[in-house]
Amino acid sequence: MSRKRFSPDNATCEGFCGRLKTELSYPRGWRAATVEQFIKEVDSYIRWYNEKRINISLGALSPIGYRQSLELAT
Repeated sequence: MSRKRFSPDNATCEGFCGRLKTELSYPRGWRAATVEQFIKEVDSYIRWYNEKRINISLGALSPIGYRQSLELAT
């Protein structure tokens, strides 16, 4: 959690959660889904987001690809 009145601490999380809702949650109806199905879909989305989804601000790389280019991740 961020300190009071210091929103930059939450900016990354807020941005991700907004994308998660826009790209995963809103286009689908989840009323018939079980909790296990929902968890599986969210896990799959997070993996796709980190490994495959390109980000222009990262030089058209995925977050994992960007970290690897900086030699911060293996």
